[in-house]
Amino acid sequence: MASIRKRTWAYKGIEKSARVVDYFDQGKVKRRKTFATKKQAVDWSTTALHEVKQGIHTPASASVTILRAGELWIEECEAEGLEFSTIRQRRQHLYIHINKHLGAVRLSDLKTPSIYQFDGQLRAAGISLAMRRKVITSLKTLLSFAQKQALVAQNVALPVKIKRDDREEKGPLREGVDYPSRAQMKTLMDNATPRWRPLLVTAMFTGMRASELRGLPWSNVALDEGVIHVRQRADAWGKIGKPKSKAGKRDIPLPPIVVNTLREWMLACPKRDTGKKDENGKPVMVLDLVFPNGRGHAESLQNIYKRFWNPVQQESGLPHFGFHALRHVAASLFIAYLDWTPLRMRRDLFIPPCFVWFYGVG
Repeated sequence: MASIRKRTWAYKGIEKSARVVDYFDQGKVKRRKTFATKKQAVDWSTTALHEVKQGIHTPASASVTILRAGELWIEECEAEGLEFSTIRQRRQHLYIHINKHLGAVRLSDLKTPSIYQFDGQLRAAGISLAMRRKVITSLKTLLSFAQKQALVAQNVALPVKIKRDDREEKGPLREGVDYPSRAQMKTLMDNATPRWRPLLVTAMFTGMRASELRGLPWSNVALDEGVIHVRQRADAWGKIGKPKSKAGKRDIPLPPIVVNTLREWMLACPKRDTGKKDENGKPVMVLDLVFPNGRGHAESLQNIYKRFWNPVQQESGLPHFGFHALRHVAASLFIAYLDWTPLRMRRDLFIPPCFVWFYGVG
């Protein structure tokens, strides 16, 4: 039950008035909110009482701004030890987009229509659909955190759906257009130098992500069994960590060409300095990563493009494909020669079911 009363006072000899709503929240705590007009008070009290009944009401006096909630959210991400790239992206979404339009808004005043208005502001500012979807996802995550911390009673962003423009769908991927054809891959393999050919062969026959290849240790390569165990990855800064999801940990069978190529490469693979000395005072070197830089550490994706991927495509007379296109090559080969099902594609190549149709199966 809420009561609405009129409050009057004098300011510099002029009488002022306002409407005050007195009510109890779901925690049986008495609350108060002031409005300029009776209509505003009645409209707000109707909504507030409904939220109290549903147990999702957040009093304005107990609410923080989105700016403050965002700061707490980033602190929580850092305390949880999330990857630097993840924290960096969330911080950019927060500081560049969310705080600019919603930072001063209290969580209790944020409504679902406000989220759609926020998306409209991003669209009007020329922000791409892909970026808008990512920013809204970050906002949803922020509000979920705030809800867990009892800063707000509900996540009003959850119902928000940013419609995808179906006209932007490219349709099924085409060999030779969206990813290299088999003839083009043969040309790439012929032109690749001994330093980079093992990486190319492994990528095209396993479908591993670039970060997984860069972070792959020899200890996870079982050449006798013909299996690669994907258990870690290297992020954009070369830091070794776990795959991004549980499904990312998987075992990939190797065809003979990969096994033989890696056996040869093991003899020439750069070793890492352990920082220790042997009995003769020489540095103790060990085989660590399968595709490291010259010092045995994680190779950067930038160097892979600059020193290998871009030059070999140019030499082969190919259009520019992203390195990620090699995952599509692997998927197309496994479908064509091994008759893999969408379920196995998902399990062994870590390709989501929603993408399997790109290759004409499932």
